[in-house]
Amino acid sequence: MDLTGKVAVVTGSGQGLGLAYARELARRGAAVVVNDVSADTAASAVSAITADGGRAVAVVAPVGGTETARQLVTTAVEQFGRLDIMVTNAGILRDKVLWKMTDDDFDAVINVHLKGTFTCVREAVNRFRDQGEGGRVICIGSPAGQRGNFGQTNYAAAKAGIVGMVRTWAMELKRAGITANAVCPVAVTAMTKTIPVFKPFIDEAEETGSLPDVIRREVGMGTPEDVAGVIAFLASDAAADITGQAISIGGDRLALWSHPELTETSYHDGGFSADDVAAVWPGTFANHLETVGEEFPAEVLAATK
Repeated sequence: MDLTGKVAVVTGSGQGLGLAYARELARRGAAVVVNDVSADTAASAVSAITADGGRAVAVVAPVGGTETARQLVTTAVEQFGRLDIMVTNAGILRDKVLWKMTDDDFDAVINVHLKGTFTCVREAVNRFRDQGEGGRVICIGSPAGQRGNFGQTNYAAAKAGIVGMVRTWAMELKRAGITANAVCPVAVTAMTKTIPVFKPFIDEAEETGSLPDVIRREVGMGTPEDVAGVIAFLASDAAADITGQAISIGGDRLALWSHPELTETSYHDGGFSADDVAAVWPGTFANHLETVGEEFPAEVLAATK
């Protein structure tokens, strides 16, 4: 996984998962543009990378609009001469149930996660195409975007949209040798600490220094460092033929999310009236409805009661 000579941008990389990605890419030899909205946090991240012998600079700006996206790519080129890897990790939460979610709650999350991914990838791809040497697009999704999550209308919509964009980009960018993949991590971060089902185990881990096996294996949740390896892998030459995928990783578990597929099918000459649907539904579809939300082992759910 040698990334010597490569240059990466990692948005939202001042702390948490983003910092783990940036440090791992730098450890593998890539020069990294760190991004955060806090100058102190960004500077601390750069210091951590350079203290380990890596190369890094910071761009302090909020992800969302085109101006920041261009600043990130321009900084990579001006400081390190090129760009090879774009990791879109920046994100925020504004969790509320639907009837309490405001326009601002919705727009803020969509702007950072969904629009920010779009603008940053668009700028990176323009640079990749100019260089003519391919490139790596790695976008951060979430299980919430795959299955939904209570109180996360905005976040789930944004993360589902990111995976949809990745599937489209995989087709559009293939001829240019640019791969596009989504990674859906589950890790202990400041964001996941707010999720009630995880809180007892995170509290325990802060006391004992480790998460129980049921969390690391069955739930697939671990540390940010547990996720960083797949980012480096997707950025490397070893992943040159992998594109359009949604990859789940966390703790001791690595997995692929399936693309949506038709599961049950029925046909009716001349189409379906409401009565026709009602007639066919019980025998063909009723026993095959999909579940919603994440499903956790009973041991995990019991700990929250």
